[in-house]
Amino acid sequence: MTSEPTHEAFLGAPRRAHRGRTFVYVLRCQGQDLLKVGFSHDPIMRFHTLHRRFYAFFDLDESFLIETDRLQEGRRLERLFIERWPEHQAPAPLSISSAAGGHTEWFRGVGDSVLAIAERLAERYGHSMHAPLRPWLRAQMMDRADLLYAWSDRLYQIIEWQTANQPDGAQDCRYSRMLCDALNAMESVGIKCKGLVPGPVHRWYLANRTWPP
Repeated sequence: MTSEPTHEAFLGAPRRAHRGRTFVYVLRCQGQDLLKVGFSHDPIMRFHTLHRRFYAFFDLDESFLIETDRLQEGRRLERLFIERWPEHQAPAPLSISSAAGGHTEWFRGVGDSVLAIAERLAERYGHSMHAPLRPWLRAQMMDRADLLYAWSDRLYQIIEWQTANQPDGAQDCRYSRMLCDALNAMESVGIKCKGLVPGPVHRWYLANRTWPP
């Protein structure tokens, strides 16, 4: 039996071990001086668990990553950020997934100083920094492009079957959301999906990419 397509099958880490590599992320919300700080072995999946439309919810040009070789280093850097702004701690936006455990380490009113602080920390401890976030995301998503063709086709076949065999109210919208979100994420970092997905999938996407919200 063919397994059901999932976000993890496409957005999950490329097929190689992280070997301790840990990313500290600082995500700025679109149009707000509100930051989320954290760390993850697989930032893209972490961003997705925080908000399924992370590519639109967070400002990819004002967010960044610091790459470390070991989990302990990532934890230390995250703690340095958290301890710097205790008076700026803020509640998470209501749209952030509570199931993802993403309601801690939010800060409001920090301003632009966060980037300079991050650059000093990265230089002091010899870590690579990816700022802004968008080019790094683009490279990572291109690493996943070889998975996209078959994955998107599998989702499309499910969507088409539901359209042909089920009334509107009975259709499972998860599959449409999943496909829209993945292709929107690719497009948001400058990767054109035409040619990376089957022709029918691309035509479906052009007709449905703004749905559902």
